[in-house]
Amino acid sequence: MPFYREAIDSLNDWRNRQDRKPLIVRGARQVGKTTLIRQFGKSYDHFIWLNLEKERDRRYFVQFTDVQIITEALLLAHGIPSSHLSNTLLFIDEIQECPEAIRLLRYFHEEIAGLHVISAGSLLEFAMKEVSSFPVGRVEYLYLYPLNFREYLSVTGKQALLEQLQQIPLKPAAHGLLMDAFHRYAIIGGMPEVVKTDIRQNSLTDLTRIYASIWETYKNDVEKYTTNDTERKIIKHLMDSAPYTLDERIKFQGFGNSNYRSREVGEAFRTLDDAKIMRLVYPTTDLQPPLRVNKKKSPRLQFLDTGIVNYTLGIQADMLALDDLSKAYKGAVIPHLIAQELLSTQSISARLPIFWVRDKAQANAEVDLLYAVGNKAIPIEVKSGAQGTLRSLHQFIEMADQPYAIRMYGGELKIEKAVTPNKKPYLLLNLPYYMGTCLPGYMEWFLQFKI
Repeated sequence: MPFYREAIDSLNDWRNRQDRKPLIVRGARQVGKTTLIRQFGKSYDHFIWLNLEKERDRRYFVQFTDVQIITEALLLAHGIPSSHLSNTLLFIDEIQECPEAIRLLRYFHEEIAGLHVISAGSLLEFAMKEVSSFPVGRVEYLYLYPLNFREYLSVTGKQALLEQLQQIPLKPAAHGLLMDAFHRYAIIGGMPEVVKTDIRQNSLTDLTRIYASIWETYKNDVEKYTTNDTERKIIKHLMDSAPYTLDERIKFQGFGNSNYRSREVGEAFRTLDDAKIMRLVYPTTDLQPPLRVNKKKSPRLQFLDTGIVNYTLGIQADMLALDDLSKAYKGAVIPHLIAQELLSTQSISARLPIFWVRDKAQANAEVDLLYAVGNKAIPIEVKSGAQGTLRSLHQFIEMADQPYAIRMYGGELKIEKAVTPNKKPYLLLNLPYYMGTCLPGYMEWFLQFKI
């Protein structure tokens, strides 16, 4: 079953550029990197796929250290004339297994500019640290994440709904159907193997073994990059206990009711961050761009995939019965998923979503997301209920020099003229929470309105 991924558009842009450099596709294991590049390879006349976990493919970079000779050997082995170089894609998969191959990427750019080169691998951040002369400035990056909601609609055959979702503004008739589709997506998440199995079986029971396998694989992978038993125990503890902190900001010291010290836990979290399994998201106290993170404040955790977290917490069956997913796991599931959706739209960078806290001692005002547009920082709260419940958002608006705010909730699209408790007028865009990937487009549309 071919999976459409939006990153294909970025790959086509890369292919058509004159200043193209070798591309490194980055992302956690099992998000679909190999499948994506193999699909992309079908658009070339010739496609060479090397898997460096296999000795016969790795030998090209072991036996030869000159990219001219490596290229000649590859063309000869695959029966490709040298005159076809510009319509040939070389895909170096699992490149982390051969640091020498990573080092040589720069020379493909400098000496074999006509050949299109893409590499991918798991836990690349760890492998890159082992490369003595990393090709900084001579490679490009593309980041791949689990399927977002737009991709989910495409692969589940809901093309008509996808077309409706992409219309700005959305037609009211599509709202109920999009809510139903998003409900399932929010429960199972976007890991390709999970989605593929759910399409075939449509049963949460059949997905259990897949979640368990993915999570266990991540544990085994990351433990390879620890240096002693203590580090391994801390990593295991964090992976076992971290999902239960989905609804809170975290402290390193004694994390998860442990006796581990702040420095030990911080180092372990940074290892998991490198592996792209869970990321540390720090807040900002700024009211306008540039938005600078404040690492003196407690961070949140952003997990790779909400579906895996739901499975780990054992809440998927409960979520099936909810009419409003804003209530799931103390209200934490949907804000996390919207942040995941926003992250998925940034294929050429790994910039994390950011949230806001008030820069005042003992203050507990906190806005779920802050989105920079030009010289404005737009606060986004993920919450159902009346305007009066938007206390933190109102505090931000009263302090900020702009009158726009967004609420994402289980209701329909609408714009309201609102006022804060201190009578400052502002415009509130109410967006259904299935519009996470649509936020950039709606920002541009919303800012055309004047108060």
